Amino acid sequence: MKQTYFTPGPAELYPTIYQHLQTAMDEQLGSISHRSQKFRDIYKFTDEQLRTLLNVPETHGIFFTGSASEVWERILFNCVEHESFHLVNGSFSKKFYDYANALHKYAHVFEKPFGEGFDANEIEVPEYAELICLTHNETSSGVQTRTQDIHKIKRKYAKKLVVVDMVSSAPYPDLDYSLVDSAFFSVQKAFGMPAGLGVWIASQTCLEKAERLQKYDSMTVGAHHTLPTLWSHYKTFETPATPNVLFIYLLGKIAEDLNKIGIDTIRKQTEEKARMLYKFLDDSADYTPFVQQERHRSQTVIVANTQKPSADVISNAKQAGMVVGTGYGKFKDSQIRIANFPATSFVQVEALIKQLSK
Repeated sequence: MKQTYFTPGPAELYPTIYQHLQTAMDEQLGSISHRSQKFRDIYKFTDEQLRTLLNVPETHGIFFTGSASEVWERILFNCVEHESFHLVNGSFSKKFYDYANALHKYAHVFEKPFGEGFDANEIEVPEYAELICLTHNETSSGVQTRTQDIHKIKRKYAKKLVVVDMVSSAPYPDLDYSLVDSAFFSVQKAFGMPAGLGVWIASQTCLEKAERLQKYDSMTVGAHHTLPTLWSHYKTFETPATPNVLFIYLLGKIAEDLNKIGIDTIRKQTEEKARMLYKFLDDSADYTPFVQQERHRSQTVIVANTQKPSADVISNAKQAGMVVGTGYGKFKDSQIRIANFPATSFVQVEALIKQLSK
């Protein structure tokens, strides 16, 4: 039986990926050189489609990495001399903080309990913190930080760099990149692709910081894919080393498909499907939404407490042709996570709700 994947990544593949994959095979894109004009054209096309979809200005470059978690290390190396500041309310925001400690940065943290969100008015950033690390959508707990709060934090701390983890929400968040210095995501979630490619958006201000740090004898900005190296190759739509050409091509084609629908429509569809799911959870005797504050509830990863052992719920759904995610960490046995990405339709969400209500 063909399954519909509501897992929060890897997730349901975007419906058009099969035809794009076939085209890539027909054109032998897996064999082309990353120094060829054909690759430069692919990079340029993907760059243009992502700029349109995410409204990324010319002040920011778009780079490719092996994964989104790689960007944690890249940005800490390239944009932090001494101190970073982290908002932590789940496992992935915590890992970003852990990376900072592992790289011997002085990492400040403002931590909330698992499942609680942040509002701009409660954030006090330490004076000497250079980088503010925010997670738009905490995949582990289903908490979302409102974009207006992210923008308010940058306005309040204009001289500090702001980086946004939007791994399990892009392209949904409407970020103003005049107020966001860097953002990153991976392709195996809302872009409906297999895992294996990270996307790092970074501003000229980030580049200038990296170039400055690079001049210090006591500092390193890394050896592999530093921001200055990435940017120097990016000027001609090339990469320092052989990249995942196939996935860069597929990402460009899927971004083009999403642009044909229109980002405003995609956001509205995402919100409507989320409304359907949360209304079901609010009305149900068998489930409750994990995130209590509505303003902090994720639109793209819905987390529910289950009355029955979550393994039973997941098993029953799988028998009906639907795969939902387990709870994260200590919540594995008492929660489910439902991805609400563009690859799943209203009809599929309705079918899942019908199955869960049995």
